[in-house]
Amino acid sequence: MTGADQIPPRHGEGDQPKAGGGVFATTRSTIIRARKERRSNNLPEVVLWRALRTRPAGLKFRRQHPIAGYCLDFACLSARLAIEVDGEAHARGDRPARDAARDAALRDLGFRTLRIPARDVLSDTDAAVRAIVAACQPLHHPAPPGGPPPRTGEV
Repeated sequence: MTGADQIPPRHGEGDQPKAGGGVFATTRSTIIRARKERRSNNLPEVVLWRALRTRPAGLKFRRQHPIAGYCLDFACLSARLAIEVDGEAHARGDRPARDAARDAALRDLGFRTLRIPARDVLSDTDAAVRAIVAACQPLHHPAPPGGPPPRTGEV
């Protein structure tokens, strides 16, 4: 094959597949669980999804997205942000430890996790959406026009 005849890499340029699948490989059972969760009528998630599906600030969100054995309530893949709507059960029993382990596993994949209490989503959905959009924005903003040039080695 010549260079023009080659098929582009399936997992994206620079991404190397890991054993069992792509970069964010998951299990069949996680995919099935995600599909089931999408049909659930969890009120805070339904309310938040109605707001996020309009693509605020031009961002695309996914609902009940499976990644690496976990099913994220919402995800913005372009910002590498996992959004979890936490009810009261997340403060009981072993849930805080399980949530911390999940956050650490997602951090290893390059994702930040934003946890929003379900009561906040229900009481002020617009504020929750603003917090999500703010978390998706890059940490560094370009210099304003006419501002100082970047230092040596910076872009």
